[in-house]
Amino acid sequence: MPPLAFELTSESGERVEAQAFRGDTTLLFLGFTQCHDVCPATMAHLDSILDELGEEARDDLRVLFVSVDPARDDAEALREYTANFGPEFVGLTGSKEELDALTRRYRVTYGYGEKDDGGRYTVSHPSAIFAFDRHGEAQLLIRQDDAREAVVSDLRRLLAKG
Repeated sequence: MPPLAFELTSESGERVEAQAFRGDTTLLFLGFTQCHDVCPATMAHLDSILDELGEEARDDLRVLFVSVDPARDDAEALREYTANFGPEFVGLTGSKEELDALTRRYRVTYGYGEKDDGGRYTVSHPSAIFAFDRHGEAQLLIRQDDAREAVVSDLRRLLAKG
């Protein structure tokens, strides 16, 4: 996998590049705030793993939640969503072109379902989590069915790397 690279808009409304997260172990997860199953379960799972890793890990690890639904996920929606999990969780989004570049970079896809009569629609997105070391180099791909113990062990090793 290629190194962590992007230019997106943060939950504070500011433009941010991947380099801003150098020095921290970084997890990248793509989803959207109105997701009813995969996203909240994944985010809660990551939060509980951070609890297990301990306070020091929380200081050295960032979870980047990139919304692929910028039409509904503005800065305020992202801030409210990530606040449910803690300060280590950072919401990001971008234009279609920026999101397309990011998803092409990591060879994943996303898409939108047809709008219903109320204007609601579903969003398909990857469920995997990309893990990068402090230098932005890709190290792990964490999948939903990976054993918790293995994920905790892998993240401990990644956090211990200088």
